[in-house]
Amino acid sequence: MATATARIPVVATLAILGGVTLAHAQSVVDAGPGVPRTLADHRAAVIGDLRYDLRLSVPEESAAPVTGRVSASFRLTEAGPLVFDFAQPADHVHAVRVGGAPVAFEVRDEHVVVPAAAVRAGPVVVDIEFTAGDGSLNRQPDFLYTLFVPDRARVAFPLFDQPNLKARLRLQLDLPAEWRAVANGSAASREVRGERATIAFTETEPISSYLFAFAAGEFQVEEAERGGRRMALYHRETDRERIARNTAAIFDLHASALAWLEEYTGVPFPFEKLDFVLVPAFQYGGMEHPGAIFYRADALLLDESASEQAHLGRASVIAHETAHQWFGNLVTMEWFDDVWLKETFANFLAAKIVNPAFPEVDHDLRFLLAHYPAAYGVDRTAGANPIRQPLDNLNEAGTLYGAIIYQKAPIVIAHLERLMGEEALRDGVRAYLSEHAFANASWSDLIAILDRRTDEDLAAWSRTWVDENGRPRIDVELETRGGDAIARLALRQSDPTGRGRVWNQRLEVVLGHGSSQREHLDVHLRAPRAEVPEAVGRPAPDYVLANGGALGYGLMVLDAGTRDYLLAQLPSIDDAVVRAVGWVSLWESLLEGEVDPEAFVELARRALPAEADEQNVTRILGYLTTAYWRHLLPERRAALAPEIEALLWERTVSAGRRSLAATCFRAYRDVALTDDALARLARIWRREETVPDVPLSERDLAALAQALAVRGVPESAAILRSQLDRIANADRRAAFAFAMPALSPDPDTRDAFFASLRDPVNRAREPWVLTALGFLHHPLRAGESERYIRPSLDLLEEIQRTGDIFFPERWLHATLGGHQSARAATIVERFLDERGDLPPRLRAKTLQAADGLLRAARIVEGYR
Repeated sequence: MATATARIPVVATLAILGGVTLAHAQSVVDAGPGVPRTLADHRAAVIGDLRYDLRLSVPEESAAPVTGRVSASFRLTEAGPLVFDFAQPADHVHAVRVGGAPVAFEVRDEHVVVPAAAVRAGPVVVDIEFTAGDGSLNRQPDFLYTLFVPDRARVAFPLFDQPNLKARLRLQLDLPAEWRAVANGSAASREVRGERATIAFTETEPISSYLFAFAAGEFQVEEAERGGRRMALYHRETDRERIARNTAAIFDLHASALAWLEEYTGVPFPFEKLDFVLVPAFQYGGMEHPGAIFYRADALLLDESASEQAHLGRASVIAHETAHQWFGNLVTMEWFDDVWLKETFANFLAAKIVNPAFPEVDHDLRFLLAHYPAAYGVDRTAGANPIRQPLDNLNEAGTLYGAIIYQKAPIVIAHLERLMGEEALRDGVRAYLSEHAFANASWSDLIAILDRRTDEDLAAWSRTWVDENGRPRIDVELETRGGDAIARLALRQSDPTGRGRVWNQRLEVVLGHGSSQREHLDVHLRAPRAEVPEAVGRPAPDYVLANGGALGYGLMVLDAGTRDYLLAQLPSIDDAVVRAVGWVSLWESLLEGEVDPEAFVELARRALPAEADEQNVTRILGYLTTAYWRHLLPERRAALAPEIEALLWERTVSAGRRSLAATCFRAYRDVALTDDALARLARIWRREETVPDVPLSERDLAALAQALAVRGVPESAAILRSQLDRIANADRRAAFAFAMPALSPDPDTRDAFFASLRDPVNRAREPWVLTALGFLHHPLRAGESERYIRPSLDLLEEIQRTGDIFFPERWLHATLGGHQSARAATIVERFLDERGDLPPRLRAKTLQAADGLLRAARIVEGYR
């Protein structure tokens, strides 16, 4: 407990509250850790016109504390105690003043409590002097950056940390004089005093606390103008060729996304400026802070040999974060149970925004492959979660994120667009943005607006698609007359959970005849069964795909004839989207135990030489690599390795396009097992052999060294040391050095490295940790690394408390992703059995991450 000079016990002051009952005031004070919904709702009801003036002093030494003062000014409609959020020890709060006068305060349960006796209704100004917490400041020796989503602003400084108390923020930073800084507002002034500088930024528009942001340190800046708008790019890249190769495209992609969104929404860009910061090893692909979007540097600064997928990925993440300026920043969800809403529209619209920049790409295929496999990867599991999830406390908001929000939800919005029409959806979205600009809104608010623009029962539709988990099972019922003509065709949907739910969706059934003839039939599946009368009398097809139009969602069960045809003839079908639907359907069948993994691998081997579409090649390679490592016994993997390696090398050499050649080479590197393949990789790493048409970057060479080391080649330690010396960029060199112990051939060294991860300080650079965990649990070391599984699971709750939003899920996948054995599966199931007290969302995340392991153990070893 911290005290001011004249400490007044909080409980004593409650007796003199004006206009607030004792019980109500006590419930506010006793809200408990985190940001409970009850506390947030109360504050949102009584606090308005909120502004923060935040001043921070950042020392040059990253180990020295950041100190600061925050002045919160607001209008209070109801007197009572004030509860600020601050997840730091009591000694981090030095003084609290109300209206300039020192007051008593308590620090309890991650809050700073100002007693009611010190507060009156009306205008209020509270000043708090504090030592900042480092957990969300991401401090490095020569730079730092904030990351406050979803509730981690309160880790850094005291405030009301909830999305529905939007505030204007004025920031001032005292920094080493040689540092640059970027924040939500523009730099209004810079005053240099010897070795220190003070930078003051303009006040922001009203934004939520999770969107406050700044970065400071040794950054370089590139500037450009597009469409009359000046933009700045902050980065730490030392390779000037890499910067020169990428910056124009980065500025162009932002400009085109802005123009598209202004036209679609009818709302001009709503903020003062748009800058972006490229952060080495950033925890996410991007974060949409108004005025200062942060990106993972490697996602935007592409190598010369970057694949088509990498270029599409860059364009998509830029479009996604730019869309957030309207969806999330201009209009923000009331509470994080609707966080999916901003992410969904950002992803859904990003798919549209990217289209004009890549006219040669099949964007229906892109949408299918970017969303369905990942969404199915969660929705097929025992831990599947709904899109919209109830949330009592923001300290659990990080567990809401995942593929259901980012991949399934955009599919659902695409279904909604198809149900009500593109124009009606757009008009509803425009009304939503106009009515709630710079404020907060919920999914219910949007549904109410959309419901007026369609005859569909959107409330019922939403209950099944948004509020409940899982996917339907969809079977094809096909009857023929003498095997020559269709007598009856129907789609039957069923609820795998036995609850009798019905998913309302439109599908496009494909009836396939040989390689080049197809019939597309629209079906509205809104009941347990939908007859397709227009199919009657048509020639009997060779195959039927219920999701042939690549929009319908569910476990699309292949009838035996279709499954056999696709296993034999899929590569010959001349439509790239239909082929992709076939691959996705066959993969789901493999996981359901209906397709033999070796038959699937054999199909991939036959398909790859003929597949012309790079998106499909990438998907096939992903499936092939997963089946190779996870669904084949080690002896079968070793037997097939020579042929698979030869195929991938030949595909690399004959690709004809640099991006495709690079994609195939990286797959070759990832599956290499034989002495010949490893010798070739070693020659390439030593630069004694080249990869045709693939210029290898520093990152490529680092990945080669790591691939050789994890396979235990002779002199692997020397290879790693030599590669470390080769790396010129300090940030990449530090990341490589961090992972080296995880690659060691010495089990004791690996054990010591894993033990070091128990300390949160050693987990601070989350992407580094995940890379190293992947090496520890590589399939070739799975037997030795099983001993790390239970300790990793035991750390899960701490990982959730101390890490950023994606870290618990990615920690689980990195831990379990290399395993296929019944022993590993038993460890996970025993953990779940013994931990009945595991928070439900973490249990669900564990079940999601373990699903691939459990299925592989059943397929490979007959696990129960």
